[in-house]
Amino acid sequence: MRTHYCGDLSVELNNQKVALCGWVHRRRDLGGLVFIQLRDREGLVQVVFETDRKALLSLAETLRYEDVVQIRGTVRKRPEDMVNESMKTGAIEVLAEELVVLNRSEPPAIPVDKPAEIGEETRLKYRYLDLRRPEMAARLKLRSAVARSLRAYLDAHGFLEMETPILTKATPEGARDYLVPSRVNKGRFYALPQSPQLFKQLLMMSGFDRYYQIVKCFRDEDLRADRQPEFTQLDIETSFMDESQIMALMEDMIRAVFAEHLDVVLPKPFPRLTYREAMERFGSDKPDLRCELELHSVDDLVEGSAFNVFSTVAQDRAGRVAALKVPRGAELSRKQIDDLGKVAARHGARGLAWIKVNDSSLGRDGVQSPIAKFLSDEELAALLQRLEATTGDLLLFAADRWKVACESLGAVRLHLARQLGLVEDGWKPLWVVDFPMFEEGDDGLEPLHHPFTAPQVDDLDALRHNPTATLSRAYDMVLNGNEIGGGSIRIHRPELQQAIFDLLGIGRDEAESKFGFLLEALKYGCPPHGGIAFGLDRLVMLMSGSESIRDVIAFPKTTTASCPLTEAPSDVTEAQLKELGIDIVREEKS
Repeated sequence: MRTHYCGDLSVELNNQKVALCGWVHRRRDLGGLVFIQLRDREGLVQVVFETDRKALLSLAETLRYEDVVQIRGTVRKRPEDMVNESMKTGAIEVLAEELVVLNRSEPPAIPVDKPAEIGEETRLKYRYLDLRRPEMAARLKLRSAVARSLRAYLDAHGFLEMETPILTKATPEGARDYLVPSRVNKGRFYALPQSPQLFKQLLMMSGFDRYYQIVKCFRDEDLRADRQPEFTQLDIETSFMDESQIMALMEDMIRAVFAEHLDVVLPKPFPRLTYREAMERFGSDKPDLRCELELHSVDDLVEGSAFNVFSTVAQDRAGRVAALKVPRGAELSRKQIDDLGKVAARHGARGLAWIKVNDSSLGRDGVQSPIAKFLSDEELAALLQRLEATTGDLLLFAADRWKVACESLGAVRLHLARQLGLVEDGWKPLWVVDFPMFEEGDDGLEPLHHPFTAPQVDDLDALRHNPTATLSRAYDMVLNGNEIGGGSIRIHRPELQQAIFDLLGIGRDEAESKFGFLLEALKYGCPPHGGIAFGLDRLVMLMSGSESIRDVIAFPKTTTASCPLTEAPSDVTEAQLKELGIDIVREEKS
C-alpha cells in the first residue's frame, strides 16, 4: 500500500511517484487548494490537492483530523520562500493524484497534533492516541534503536541471547513477588521473576560463558516515577572475568550507545567512587556529579562543643556531623530554610541546623544563626574555615546516625541544586564500588544487594567475626544521579554461599527449601562468574529527556499499579477461582 514513509521523503525524490499511508495530522483549506499534513511513525509531510482535479479536491475537503488515508502522488520541491525549516520534510511536498479514505475517525479524546496539558490518567486510558503524538513516537523509536544497539554490541562480543523462565519459584530479591496460582497443582504457586538472577548463574554453571537477555521482571512494590510493577532490564552474565574486566566491557557498551544515538562522547574511563566516599561527599550511593556542592565532615571540630546536639553525635562512632556550604544561600528566606528542614526530615533527620554568613570578615558578628550562641568563637571560626565560607554563603548541618546524616543532607543538596540552578548540562557517568556486604535490618543482617554477591574476602572466619565490616564485589553504574546498572561478582563456592545464608539467618533447612537447586549446582565445577543488569526503561528515559519511565513504555501502569486502558487488574469469575482452588477475602467497602 505504501512505497515510502512520510518522514523519509526528501529532495532526492523530486519528481518521483510515491504511495503514502498515514493519518491526517492537520488540514488547511485555501479556496481551491487543500493542504494536509500526513503523519506516520517516521514523521510528517505536506500533501497538496489542487483545483485541476476537482473530484479529488472535493474528497480532500471532507478529510477530518486523524482520518486514515492512502495517497498517491508526485514529490516536488517547494519554492525557496516556502521551505518549512521546522519540518524534516520541509523542503518538499507531495502533489496528490489519488486519495483513498481507509477509515474515518471520530474527534480524538486527546489532541494529537499539538502539545496540551493532559492528565496522565487520560493519557493512559487513550494510550493508542497518546502514542500517535510525535514526541511519544520518537521516544519509543529511540527505545527500539537503543535495544537494537545493545544487542548488536553484545552479539559482537560473543554473548548469547538466551531466555529464562517467567513462571518460577519465589526467592528473596528485596521486594514482594507476584504469585501465580497453578491449576494443575492446586494450592501451589509460581512467582513471576524479580530478576533472572539464579537462572543466569545456572547458565554460567552450564558452560555458556557469556549470556544476555532483554527481559521482563516483576516486583509488587510501591511505585514512583522510575518504578513499575513490570519493567525491562538488560540482563548480562559472564564467566572467567573479574569486576574490572566486566566494568570495562559495559562502559564501552554504554559509550557506544550514547555516541550512536545522541552523538555524545562519554569519558573513558568512567570515574570511580567507593560507596563510603560517595555517601560522605554527596550523601547518596548514586551521586549526581553535575552539581559541585559537596558534604563535609566536621565531627572533629565539634566533638568537645557545649552544643550537645553536635558533640553527642560527633563522639558516637556510628554518628556523623555533616555540613554543606551553599553559595548565595544566604539569600534564602527563613521559610525556604524551614522547607529544607522538611526535605531532610523525609529522609529521617531530626533537624537541620543553619548559619547564614552575612559578612565573613566580622566573625561571630557577621553570621546569623539560631545555633551560633551555642558555639564558641573558636568552634565557629573553625567551621567557617573548614567550609571556606565567604559572604553570602549558607551553611547547613545534619547531626545524626551516619547514614541518616549523609542521606538527609544529600537530599537537601539535590533539592537546592535544582532550586538554585546549580545542575550543569551534560552527562556525568561513574561507577560506585566497595559496597558493604550487609546492613543492619530490623531482624538482623540484610544483604545490601542480594545474597549471591561475593565478598572481597575469602576467609570465612573473618567474615563471620565481623560481617558488617566486610565489603562486597558489587558495582553500580550511575548516570546523572540515577542508577542505570547494578552488578557483582557472584559466589561460586557452596561453602561460602552457605556461610552467607547462615549470616542472614537463613538456616540449612530453609536454604535447602529455597535454594537447594543452586547449592547442588555449585558442587559441580561452578566457574567464577559475575554480571550486571541495566534498567532499560530508566536508561531510555534519561536519553530521551523524559521525566518518567512511563513515557518510554508503550503501555505502562499508573502509580496504583493499574492500567486505565484495559482496566487491569480486574475481577475474575467464581468458576475460575474454584478451578484454581482459591477463595477470595474481599475488603469491606466503607
